[in-house]
Amino acid sequence: MNQECQEGTTLDSLKCLLLDIAQQRSLNDLLWLIVRRLADRSTVVLARIWLIRPGDICSTCRFREECPDQTRCLHLVASAGRSSVEDKTEWKNTEGYFARFPLGVCKVGRIGKTGEQLGINEMENNLAWIAKPDWARQEGIQGFHGQPIIYKGEILGVLAVFERESVTADATVWFRMIADHVAVAIANARAFEEIERLKAQLELENTFLKEEVLEAQNFGGIVGQSPAIASLVEQIELVAPTDATALISGESGTGKELVAREIHRRSQRKDHPLVRVNCASIPRELYESEFFGHTKGAFTGALKDRAGRFQAADGGTLFLDEVGEIPLEMQSKLLRVLQEGEYERVGEETTRKVNVRIIAATNRKLAQEVEAKRFRQDLYYRLNVFPIEVAPLRNRKEDIPLLAATFMALVRKKLNCSGRELTQAEVLKLQNYHWPGNVRELQNIIERAVISSRCGSVKFDLPVPQAIGASIKTPIKKNGDNSNEILTEEDMRLREKANLEFALQHTDWKFYGAGGAAELLGIKPTTLLSRIKKMGIKK
Repeated sequence: MNQECQEGTTLDSLKCLLLDIAQQRSLNDLLWLIVRRLADRSTVVLARIWLIRPGDICSTCRFREECPDQTRCLHLVASAGRSSVEDKTEWKNTEGYFARFPLGVCKVGRIGKTGEQLGINEMENNLAWIAKPDWARQEGIQGFHGQPIIYKGEILGVLAVFERESVTADATVWFRMIADHVAVAIANARAFEEIERLKAQLELENTFLKEEVLEAQNFGGIVGQSPAIASLVEQIELVAPTDATALISGESGTGKELVAREIHRRSQRKDHPLVRVNCASIPRELYESEFFGHTKGAFTGALKDRAGRFQAADGGTLFLDEVGEIPLEMQSKLLRVLQEGEYERVGEETTRKVNVRIIAATNRKLAQEVEAKRFRQDLYYRLNVFPIEVAPLRNRKEDIPLLAATFMALVRKKLNCSGRELTQAEVLKLQNYHWPGNVRELQNIIERAVISSRCGSVKFDLPVPQAIGASIKTPIKKNGDNSNEILTEEDMRLREKANLEFALQHTDWKFYGAGGAAELLGIKPTTLLSRIKKMGIKK
């Protein structure tokens, strides 16, 4: 409050209060500003604001027997004042005896129920209106103002002021004006807070979804006419409209994420976010933070509050990709949030509610993982409500011509080039290949072929299939390689790089855990990451 307002008349101070009210955006700051500024007046003993909110302490409320409607009541949200006796007690606590008033009960509740203002003078003769008459006598209270806070016909709450002088007609007019300004300011503050909440939610979704949206737009849609695809589409149509948890299984590269997106697109949650979590790429110590978020200072490196994936997916769908990679110690916490819809951020004791649909995917045989004690049986049953198996490409080779044509058209559009369609010979070459990398490998080979052909006629140089049962650790040999040949340092470096690239492709760039590239190569994940960086290998 500026000097002019502090030294001016009562009228000046009220004018300044109205101006300051209009500048507040925070609801909490607004409420406390009003009661403190009113309580600064020498004649005011106590200023308080109650707002109508849902009932929350009905079982312990002192007005329980009198309360006509336990769904909502008046909550004390701001209080300011000071006793005139020697101890100068300040009344700023919003808990205790007057923390709640049922609508229609006592003078404050009656104002909140009827929306009619109330002014009382000569309190000695009207002690029936005072809950604590001894307190009124001790503080010398002579008048009471009670104003409903009304915005567009809706009663929001009550503004009440106890004074050491009688209520005048001018004071009543001013308090009515203040209450009207307070109502508009509360509505605006709530609108600003909702805008900030939505803005934060959008930023959160943007952080988690930007990469997913770009990936989904690359080669979106399930393509194929085989019996396997027809069965898959039928399963999607059955489970999508429900809120049932779906477990999508299949080899790497078969399109499990496309299935998850199609289920979400056809669900009742389609207007809410689909948030993907790649469980295989999260370091073990960060799982809880990634899923549930953390508070500032919860651990080293937690420089600010961070929301987790569950919060980002609230109201929508959470896609747990490679769910079999989640560590055992984390599985119990995941099971709790799936069953109860509750979780806590790391470093925070507040329990948060969340409403998400779970779709999980894995390239592991989770039933075998359960038998091997690497996956919780109760979590497996919780996820496996509606199982969906995605067939590998080698089992639906009749879809390859349509897939190849679709990918060719999309790649050429992306590269802004044209060329002849695939020849029958090239299509047959594709159909005769065994496709260990499934649809993802087909997509990559076609894109590489289009780029290599400089938008001309496309020919495929497919890898020679390994013998059945051959180990991934078998060295990759070039034509003309001789086991007795002495290799130069450069040859050895190229051989090592080629072997590392092949391991990464085979594991779909999974670094950690069982079946990851580090395990196949027999090295530590940190060593693997160091070599990838040193050799300049990129996905």
